[in-house]
Amino acid sequence: MITHADQLRTLRCAHATDQLDGAEAARLLSLLDGWAIDAGRLTRAYGFKDYYQTMAFVNAIAYIAHCEDHHPELVVGYKNCVVRFDTHSVKGLSLNDFICAAKADLLVRVAGP
Repeated sequence: MITHADQLRTLRCAHATDQLDGAEAARLLSLLDGWAIDAGRLTRAYGFKDYYQTMAFVNAIAYIAHCEDHHPELVVGYKNCVVRFDTHSVKGLSLNDFICAAKADLLVRVAGP
């Protein structure tokens, strides 16, 4: 059982995955800081010092999405980026969404906003 966000970061997304039930999604959400479930999507807004940092984050997220073959919706502003994950193939949230969210958080934790 996954009990810490660091465990999520070590996992890879699976192509065959199942939709999480509400209780498991809520449990995994409690392992992540700053994320919420909004309209069935795992969502977080990140703030940055300037446009360059925002775009560096966006490019790093794009690389993670490519490697994991799991792509978020990104809404990009001058000093912010909203990231939204869901799994279209299961029509809801899967473990893949939480894996990628934890990896996005690690980017900010290591590189800083």
